[in-house]
Parts: sequence; structure tokens; C-alpha cells
Amino acid sequence: MRKNVMKELEMQDTVIQEWDSDMVKKCALNPGTVKYTDFLLATTSGKIEGVKTATLATPFERTKLAAYILGAMVPGIRLYAYLGKELLVFLAGETTHPYKRIIENYASEGFEGLALQNESWLDKLSVSLTGEELDIIEKLYQQAMKLELGFLLAQPLDQKSVIPISREHNPSEERLVIFFNFDMTCTAVDSSAILAEIAIISAPKSGENQPENELVRLSSADLRSTWEDLSKQYTEEYEQCIDTMLLGEKAENFDYERLHKALEQLSDFEKRANTRVSESGVLKGLNLEDIKRAGERMILRDGCNNFFHSIIKNEQLNADIHVLSYCWCGDLIRSAFSSGVLDVLNVHANEFIFEENLSTGEIVKKVESPIDKIQAFSKILNNCSSDKKNLTVHVGDTASDLLCLLQADIGIVLNPSSSLTRVGNHFGVSFIPLFPGIVEKQKISAAGDDSSRWNRLSGVLYTVSSWSEIHAFILGSM
Repeated sequence: MRKNVMKELEMQDTVIQEWDSDMVKKCALNPGTVKYTDFLLATTSGKIEGVKTATLATPFERTKLAAYILGAMVPGIRLYAYLGKELLVFLAGETTHPYKRIIENYASEGFEGLALQNESWLDKLSVSLTGEELDIIEKLYQQAMKLELGFLLAQPLDQKSVIPISREHNPSEERLVIFFNFDMTCTAVDSSAILAEIAIISAPKSGENQPENELVRLSSADLRSTWEDLSKQYTEEYEQCIDTMLLGEKAENFDYERLHKALEQLSDFEKRANTRVSESGVLKGLNLEDIKRAGERMILRDGCNNFFHSIIKNEQLNADIHVLSYCWCGDLIRSAFSSGVLDVLNVHANEFIFEENLSTGEIVKKVESPIDKIQAFSKILNNCSSDKKNLTVHVGDTASDLLCLLQADIGIVLNPSSSLTRVGNHFGVSFIPLFPGIVEKQKISAAGDDSSRWNRLSGVLYTVSSWSEIHAFILGSM
């Protein structure tokens, strides 16, 4: 490990000599650097939060401290191996790039091998550790990564950066409006499945007498059977609808009008499906309090809650946040976001009709289809005061989100469904991973091209795999 460190220092010294031999003398040590190196030095000396200073009296104690040290070192090595590969795009056609040697070093197979070797050592040293000791390593790893990010973010920028979005946001002139889908974008389970479970659990058993003053409901067995039939029919007809939409000739270029027309078919299908659900009686008799409790217990995708908390707490953004969802019961969504400051989210969804806290089985249909979604999207923007310019972001994952994603200045697709990509590709939509897309935007911006600004109806959507990527894109550090 010491040899590897010396090799890297020699490489960096060579680069610095090429730039300016007196550069190190001229530069003051950045606080971000000090925080990171102090953390590493404290860890190697055994000064770790929640751990008594190591005596190194036994082989086990030496092994444990070695694991802690690697837990603090591995994140930096892994991060640089990742960044080296990602930043290679900047070297395309470049022979004199100032960071060429550094980027190529971190992108090399040798450096990737070093990262893998250190990770392997950490795994081996961790085998004999307790759960509590493994938790300490996890905290050291997370702290190291945060300090690495702080070190990188401390780098002064001498050119305008396209990210994070919040950096250039001027709340006195611009309004940030964030729209997002709920089911499978924020959640791991579709809300209809949750409502079905509530209905089945609370339904009367077969042959059980029902109170005369309550709504007559299906038995739990009949209810489960009906739900299964409705679900199967929906899945089969949905796929048929998507296939029908794609029968026409594939667009050579982005064609929003044809896409809008095709999604009208999906809208008709969704409305027919909702009518079947209402008429079946499966939604009859659900207790409002049961729905709210289920919402409060819903597990949202990693990073989702944290993102919206950060957006709302950032007073400089003054952002408007809107949920556009097919969910049958808006109360379920409101309950899922009821903790802390998240109750300020604006929910646009369908609603149940309740009598004495029990659903009648009818749905107040507000957002049933892709056309309903884009109409709600447009209406919200039209109702915004004209004193500021809107910068709109939409986050979604299904074909029902396509129109809103494309009408937004920035459309972000989180783990896109197969139906979304099939439909999008057929009508000329381009899907670009967010990071390479940002790199390209930055290059255009650096060249002084005004087209680098985010534009609606560009036909380009950006794909991400987590809310953490969205958080970094809009807000920067976590």
C-alpha cells in the first residue's frame, strides 16, 4: 500500500511540475482537504467515534483496526476508479488536456485492480468482526465518502456549471416546479395492490353476517378472486393496448403529435379499466383510517424522502412540488408523505367517496390517464403567477408519464418501464443516462452555446437508477 501511495505521489508531482513548479507553494491548503486528511489520520491512530483507543495488544485488535482503516480508505480509491472511467469522455480527441495523465491513471486497469484488491482485503479482515464492529466500518465508509465529496465540491469553478440546478437558480426571477409520479416512482409496490390488501383483510368471511347499517360487501374469498380476475384482465389488455399503439410506422425523428394521439388509446383503456373496478364493488367498505395507516407505513424508495425534505427545507429554492398520480385514493399518498414538512406536497390524484369513514366503492375520477396527467400538468403551470419564469422538472417511470416528461424542461425517467421505452423509442424519443447527458451539456455550455439550456419538447429524456442521482443533479451534495 505504501508503494502504491508513493507511485501516485510521484505521478502527481510530475503533473504539477508540468503545470507550474511553484504551484504548491502558492496554494493554501483547502479546508475540504484538511477535514479529509484529519479524518484519515485520526482513524489510522485508532481515534474512532464510538471506539476506545486501540491498544493493538492482540492480533485480533490489530486486525480490527486494520479493517477500520481500510473502511476509511476504500471509498476514496473506489470513487477515483469510478470517476476516472467516467471522465475519460473529456479526453476524446484531446492531446494536451491538463488532467490527461491523472484521468488516465485513475481510469487504468491497474487502478481498478488496486480498488478491487483493497475491497477484497476489507472483506477478509471483516469476517471475524461483530455486527456492532461492522456498523462502525459502515459509518467510516459513509463519512469518508462524504468527506471525499466535500473535497471535490470545494474545487473552485472558473466556468459556469450546468449542475447542480440549484446553483444557478434565482428565486426572485425563476420558479422551480417539480412534478413526479407516485406508484413505482416513489414506491416499490403499486398502490392498487395495497388497497386490494386492505379490502381483502377487512372484508367479511364467507357466510358471515354483515351489519344492516353498513354497506354490503363481497366476502374476502370472493374479493380476492375478483381482484385476481381484474388484475389479470388489466395486465393482458394493457399489453394489447401498447402493442396496438406501436402498429404504425416507427418515427424517424421525435414526433410529439403522433405520440399524443397514440396515448389517447391508452387513456381510453385506463378509463374503461377504472370503470370495471368501480362497478365490481371491490373498493366498497374500505375504512379511511386503515388507508391512512397503510400510507404512513409505506416504504418509499431509497433517497425519495430525503430528496423532498431537502427541497422543502432549502428556502433559496422556493420550489412548488406536485404529485400527478393514477392512484385511486389521494388520501393514501397524503399519508405516505405526512411526516415532517412533506405535508406541503400538492397531490393530484383520484379520490374515494366516503360515508362515515367507509368508502362507497365509487372513485372521483380526476387523473385516470396520460391525457388527464398532461392536462393537470398544463393547468398547474397556467395557474402559476406570471411574475417568474418556470423551470419544470418531471420524474416518472411509465408510459403514462411520457407527455409530462416531454413537456417539462427536464424529464427524468427513474428505472424506466419496458412500456415507456418501447413507446418512447417508437415515436423518436431519445433516452440518455443523466451523467453523460450532463457532460455533453457542460461541453456545449463551455463552448458558449446558448442551446445548452434545458428545453421542453426536445425529445430527450434523462434516465437515472436512484433518487440520489436526482438529488445530486438538482441540489448537489447530499
